[in-house]
Amino acid sequence: MKHLRSIPELGVDGIVRILSLADHMAEVNRRPVPKVPALVGRTVVSLFFEDSTRTRISFETAAKRLSADTMTFSVSTSSVNKGESLRDTVETVSAMGVAAFVVRHKTTGVPWQISDWTDASIINAGDGWHQHPTQALLDCHTIRTEFQRPTSTDCLAGLRIAIVGDVRHSRVARSDIQAFTALGASVVVVAPRTLMPPDIASWPVEWTSDLDSVIGEIDVLYMLRMQRERMSEALVPDLAEYSSRFGLDSARAGRLRDECLVMHPGPMNRGVEMVIDPSELSRSVITRQVANGVAVRMAVLFDVLGDPNSEVGS
Repeated sequence: MKHLRSIPELGVDGIVRILSLADHMAEVNRRPVPKVPALVGRTVVSLFFEDSTRTRISFETAAKRLSADTMTFSVSTSSVNKGESLRDTVETVSAMGVAAFVVRHKTTGVPWQISDWTDASIINAGDGWHQHPTQALLDCHTIRTEFQRPTSTDCLAGLRIAIVGDVRHSRVARSDIQAFTALGASVVVVAPRTLMPPDIASWPVEWTSDLDSVIGEIDVLYMLRMQRERMSEALVPDLAEYSSRFGLDSARAGRLRDECLVMHPGPMNRGVEMVIDPSELSRSVITRQVANGVAVRMAVLFDVLGDPNSEVGS
């Protein structure tokens, strides 16, 4: 594929292809020297207009393990602060010989716009409330491997996944729902009405404002961060009240099924959505999500930039 900008653009066959590649990349990462020459001579630029730790470092690690050259664009020290437009920035950096841009921006649709200004491949690392496709892919990979499912178009069939919290502002929730349901899972969205998307009735999910009504019958509990930086109004009256209704505390953790996974895309608001320390939960896979992110992003970079006739792990 030329770009990875959204889960619908990738499609179910593309999701399965990336998950299969991720298995190979996970094997590379287990080697004493976790590096292969798959992308020698290719340059990957991290173009982040929003703060990020996990996603940016994960992509840069993935690129280096594939032997690509990397450049990191820092907005705070760039000509953007002198008034340079996004287009001029992209065209300037692209002229240096870039194979792919990994883009994060607060405005929905920017990855599509950038793809009109450069011949380089575009990988969406998050645009506004819209999409975060590589997070969804690493979440699918994590769930599939934890439940020891083979890679297939229905590898999540029969699983019931609850996505809890600030769904309204979450690009992760949107991408996850599209990917999970494409692979056969059923999804229930749990949030106060003020944090539900206004068009939730048209989404392929169940929805409720009562976490306790579903907590004991799910296979995956996916907790979302309260994204106060994206809110233009007070959508919950009090964080303590929100936490009492939608936070994972010891009582709710005790009602989870023994095999239920607990997931979070990070960063966590401890004491808000995560009242209990997740390290106390035997089925918490939050740190494994981070580790799996490297393998999945290696798979994405190889799929976008690699030679389709080359051996992945050589």
